[in-house]
Parts: sequence; C-alpha cells; structure tokens
Amino acid sequence: MPTRTKPLRKDAQRNRDSLIATARQLYAARGLDVSLDEIARTAKVSSGTLYNHFPGRGDLIEAVFADRAATVVRIAEQALAMDDAWKGLVHFLERICELQAADRGYNDLLSRRVPQTPPTEGHRRGYELMSRLIDRAHESGALREDVTLEDMAFVTWGTARTVEATSGVRPQAWRRHLALMLDGLRAEAAHPLPEPPLRPGELADLMRDCAS
Repeated sequence: MPTRTKPLRKDAQRNRDSLIATARQLYAARGLDVSLDEIARTAKVSSGTLYNHFPGRGDLIEAVFADRAATVVRIAEQALAMDDAWKGLVHFLERICELQAADRGYNDLLSRRVPQTPPTEGHRRGYELMSRLIDRAHESGALREDVTLEDMAFVTWGTARTVEATSGVRPQAWRRHLALMLDGLRAEAAHPLPEPPLRPGELADLMRDCAS
C-alpha cells in the first residue's frame, strides 16, 4: 500500500515556497554557485529550516528546476510536429538556448551534472525525444550522418560559455554562435571528423567532473 505524504503545515509550506522562489531568482541572476546560507538569509528563514526542506544542494536545485524537464519535452514535441526535420531540430535548439540565455542557473544546469539529482522520468522523456529529432534529421539527409545525441552537448556547453562571456555586453551574441554551430551540423558542409563521438558514459563522467 503506497505511503501517503503528510501535508505540510501552512507556515512550513510558505517557507518552502519562499525558499524555492528565492533560489530561483538568485540562480537566474547569478548561477548555481549561490550558497544555501545566502538563499536562506534572503528568504528570511534559518539555515536549519532550509536543510529541513532540502537536505542537500541538489534537492533544492531539483525543486527549482522541476518544471524545466516538462518545458523541454513540450519544445521537443513542437519540433517533432514540424514537417521539415531540419527546421524542427533548429527550432528545438534555438528554444533551449533561449532558456539558457534567460536564466544563468539553467545555463549552469545544462553544462554540468549536479550531485544528488538523478535523471527523472521527464529528463528521460526529453532525451528520447531529442534522439527522435536527430534520427529524423538524419533520415531527411539534412543532418550530417556522424552526429550523435552526445554531440548535442557541445551545442549547450558552447552556448553556456558564450552566454557567460557576452551577456553583459551583447546579450544576443549566442545566436551568432548557435548559427555557426548549426552550419557545422549540416550534411552539405560535412568533412571527416578527426575524433570519434563521446560515448554516453564519457559524457556522464564529464558532466559529473564539471559539477565537482
């Protein structure tokens, strides 16, 4: 028989909601390195209260960005509904990069794996749809044949660094970076690549190293 989660008291729920809202605002402005103690102070609760609700940094980050996986799934479904496979892939990548540019916390999240945040069903669904976008673009002949799902990490990593470097001077510079990356993904521009693609396990290790 499933265990029922006891509802929080109203004051406890207010504290939890305040912590999530505060963390979302601070992460969006400054990235994921904001300390938990600062989040608690800004939310006007004690550090103990924060840790009661979120025992680790990963727990708070997971709560703050819980809706992002659903957003990615929705964007991918929109892209798959487009008749042109290449335009669908471009639409997906542009929308994801827009999310990165608008939120430094999410920008950080896409470029590293945060400890204690295992993939959720929403994340797995997002990866499945991304694989379908890539397969469809391959089948159409628009995407170079040697591009893999793991290669898409280079798009998000590159955008992450571009956003960090240019946001204070040219907030839309990432669009130029993305356009250059997209041209490199086109089948008609393909030349043999000097290195094989990252394996899924290698990509996971790299993201874990970036988070440490």
